[in-house]
Amino acid sequence: MKKVLKFIGILILLVVAFFLIAGLFVKKEYHFERSVSINAPKAVVWEQVSTLGNQQHWSPWLEHDPNMQQKIEGVDGTVGAVHSWKGNKEVGSGSQTIKALYPMDKIETSLDFKEPYESHADAYVTLADEANGVKATWGFDSKFPYPMNAMMLFMNMDKAMDTEFNKGLAKLKDISEKNAAAAAAAPAPVVTTDSTATMAH
Repeated sequence: MKKVLKFIGILILLVVAFFLIAGLFVKKEYHFERSVSINAPKAVVWEQVSTLGNQQHWSPWLEHDPNMQQKIEGVDGTVGAVHSWKGNKEVGSGSQTIKALYPMDKIETSLDFKEPYESHADAYVTLADEANGVKATWGFDSKFPYPMNAMMLFMNMDKAMDTEFNKGLAKLKDISEKNAAAAAAAPAPVVTTDSTATMAH
């Protein structure tokens, strides 16, 4: 029994030593982004990305927990507005705060995750003009503290993020293009003029 315990103890020490050493050589920073081309006016796409409320319409995370509790504090669409959520094990809990807005071009937010583990990320969505519409780019930057950054050796972060981000961007494209089509099909407002002329005497 003592030999077994000794073996387990040595194994644990080796694992800890591996993470401590590997963490010295594995990068701590992580950057990820994906883009999609949207056939819609920039203003229509901006409407969907510039408020925390509208972002939930195309967020892929809501599918993982339709009963997720959500709350927006402050004036949505302005710097300082906060969207907080609490859901099941898949979505966890946390908050997203608008840090900066560059009208029609970029929104920057701060993401603070509380559950299932604490972490932070700086996220953004940018819009760039294209020949047939807009190129929307959604991404974030994060850091893994030492020695947990060694976990990057065993995790395919790009694969995990790729599925969710592409799903979200596909929704953003669908919503924006449908909204643009509906606006184009709407009848033009009728302008009336007063035909009664007033003559001065």
